[in-house]
Amino acid sequence: MKSKVLFIILAAVAGLALIAGTPLAAEKTITIKGSTTVLPIAQACAETFMNSHLDISISVQGGGSGVGITSIIDGTADIGDASRPAKDKEFAKARENGFELYENVVAMDGIAVIVHPSNPLSALTKEQIKNIYTGNISNWKDLGGKAGKIVVVSRDSASGTFETFNELALDGEKVRPDALLNASNKAVATTIATTPQAIGYIGLGYLSNEVKGLKVDNVDPTKANVLNGSYSLSRKLFMYTRGEPKDAVKTFLDYVTSPEGQKLIDQAGFVGLK
Repeated sequence: MKSKVLFIILAAVAGLALIAGTPLAAEKTITIKGSTTVLPIAQACAETFMNSHLDISISVQGGGSGVGITSIIDGTADIGDASRPAKDKEFAKARENGFELYENVVAMDGIAVIVHPSNPLSALTKEQIKNIYTGNISNWKDLGGKAGKIVVVSRDSASGTFETFNELALDGEKVRPDALLNASNKAVATTIATTPQAIGYIGLGYLSNEVKGLKVDNVDPTKANVLNGSYSLSRKLFMYTRGEPKDAVKTFLDYVTSPEGQKLIDQAGFVGLK
């Protein structure tokens, strides 16, 4: 009799679970870590994805591109967000651990060079940007602006945005030693918005009315110019995995690159692939 009652209770629980759309099996958890540039993309896609995939839970964290790729290598994340390509030494480390780093391109982005809205300048050449960041130009008057020391704001070395900017804008030269290093795009934008003499750089998705995005070589930092290739500070955005994605991770990444996911990416201020 007791076993019959227990069976009826379990059947009722199973029925309620099916009605609620919640599986009895334990949820599959996907952990995403890495780039603060890719963070808004991961957050927006994860939130909407989980609404229609109740059996999958997604945890999204920042930390920088280096953290994202390292987390894949050491097995503490399922997806490593990065705003730069993985380095040869990172591919080698993954092979040492018995797998290949797999590159999943999820979006495009431009790195916008920004100043305070009160700054009268509206454009710089890439050569001028390089001279500012390497220390050859230190006063706004030398660029046709108001006299005043330029406060140089950069990302820290763990950032993929830092590495991409260093390659695309500085030709690999070192950033001046007195530059203020910020840990995220949001921190850079906040610093620029509150510092009239400052210059910095952020992912396109972080542009707002609180800062002014400058033309680079007379080309505006816009989605259209990233897509047509005319904006020189453009890049791909990645979600790395341990080998080709499969199971729940593949399901999520397929969603990110689907028309619906790409629409979310576009709404977040980035440039979708489709």
